[in-house]
Amino acid sequence: MLVIGSDHGGLNLKAALKEYLAQRKVEVADAGTQTNDSVDYPEFGLKVAEMVVSGSAERGILVCGTGIGMSIAANKVPGIRAALVTDPFMARMAKEHNNANILVLGGRVLTEQQACELVGAWLDASFEGGRHQGRLDLISDIEKKYSK
Repeated sequence: MLVIGSDHGGLNLKAALKEYLAQRKVEVADAGTQTNDSVDYPEFGLKVAEMVVSGSAERGILVCGTGIGMSIAANKVPGIRAALVTDPFMARMAKEHNNANILVLGGRVLTEQQACELVGAWLDASFEGGRHQGRLDLISDIEKKYSK
């Protein structure tokens, strides 16, 4: 299962992505928000990150106005590798080289078509392992060093 979350700045794009994911027959849980009322993006970034880390979702997608805030918030959770992407190459590399378990998008900077293309590239890619796993292990070491 994939979990998707957004703040008010990503609500419309989240709705379009849910339709796209349904067409691809991807099971999706929606972690909010559900309205255009102003909300605090860290709450939704945390919800999605916790679902991914706990294993209740295999991966996640976050959307806010630019994607910057959500990526910062989600990456505070140990075990999360949230990647803010803006083109298909970045989306593919986020999975192939970084094994990104959360894809982050900007609702105010991408069209629906662009966002769907990025999600497709990420979903269709596979982690390559090998030398990239060693780098992820180094990232895990950093998390352990600074986690309390």
